[in-house]
Amino acid sequence: MDKNQLTKLEKYWILYDIGNSAFVLLVSTIIPIYFKNIASANGISLSDSTAYYGYAVSLSTLIVAVIGPVLGTIADTKGYKKPLFTFSMMVGVIGCAALALPSSWIFFLAVFVVAKVGFASSLIFYDAMLSDVTTDDRMDNLSSLGYAWGYLGSCVPFIASLILVLFAEPIGLSTAAATAIAFLLNAVWWLVVTLPLLKNYKQIYYIEPVRSPIKSSFQRFGNIFKELRENKTVFYFLLAFFFYIDGVYTIIEMATSYGKDVGIDDNSLLLALLLTQIVAFPFSILFGKLTKKYRTTDLISISIVGYIGIAAFALQLDKTWEFWFLAVLVAVFQGAIQALSRSHFARIIPKNKSSEYFGIYDIFGKGASFLGTMLMGITTQLADNSKVGVAVIGGMLVLGFMIFHFKCRNVETKYSENV
Repeated sequence: MDKNQLTKLEKYWILYDIGNSAFVLLVSTIIPIYFKNIASANGISLSDSTAYYGYAVSLSTLIVAVIGPVLGTIADTKGYKKPLFTFSMMVGVIGCAALALPSSWIFFLAVFVVAKVGFASSLIFYDAMLSDVTTDDRMDNLSSLGYAWGYLGSCVPFIASLILVLFAEPIGLSTAAATAIAFLLNAVWWLVVTLPLLKNYKQIYYIEPVRSPIKSSFQRFGNIFKELRENKTVFYFLLAFFFYIDGVYTIIEMATSYGKDVGIDDNSLLLALLLTQIVAFPFSILFGKLTKKYRTTDLISISIVGYIGIAAFALQLDKTWEFWFLAVLVAVFQGAIQALSRSHFARIIPKNKSSEYFGIYDIFGKGASFLGTMLMGITTQLADNSKVGVAVIGGMLVLGFMIFHFKCRNVETKYSENV
């Protein structure tokens, strides 16, 4: 196989990143702006609406952190991964479309939680598919390409959505109606580009079916924690990941709300975050290529340091150009830190238990996201200042870097497939 040539299945796997990234971009841009405008119309202050949005994000991540590991364990059973992936994806797609319905800010948040649970659950199975669709030596590059094309591909429905929202009045639509159409458009995009993967994916690594798969999944789930006590390589990575990905996810989830709080207008927020997607494309590919010359763990360390700098810069942000500059900085490291963390983890775990382990990976990732958005919501509300929340997130990034640097940076272990 030509190492520079993607297989059809690898391309179909990348397509799902393109599909779900449309929803991710909505979460980072239009959804929080739309929600904050609804909340403001109902007399809710900017700091309170930021906090409520943070609580909704935290609730969705908590739900996935609870159900994800068990579903992941079940998915490792032969023939289960694709159906569970399909169900989760459809919950996300239908939830995204249903965001067009509510006019109440509380109801809107409730639908948003359902959509985000479906989206996040689907990623457990999607990430675990990495072992089935490619080989160890191609994982870093493929994972990076997934994020890269996800950033660029998601711009297609987003630009269409942006045109609808920004030019709603001239084309005879209300902003609310234009936004509703945008939600439907992104849901259809997500579904359509996922179809090739659904048609062609086959589970290669699995555990043979047992009489009671659900009961067995709980037993296997408990055994994983025993394995983690013995496997320090995976344990320390997950611990470091918990803290540094906290900063990454929280910045992604809360950037738009934070920007509105410091006075950035809606149009500048949307265009700056569109720039993030475009700039992230080449840098995600670049970091994937760099893994051929440099250790994956070194590149992850550099990305964590980059995010620490981003959090520090955000503390003094109060001008539109500074938000644009921050968007570019995020674009440089956002895809790299997520893609390389995913591929590094996929290499150090047993492949026939990939969904189980990615369920645990999701606990640490979603647990971090829950903690980060919750802490930012609480500290922002208590201090009535979003910058206090950003400072807390910066502290989590520093702690994650320290654990990763001293416990994980020198590890490039490849795990046996049959452990």
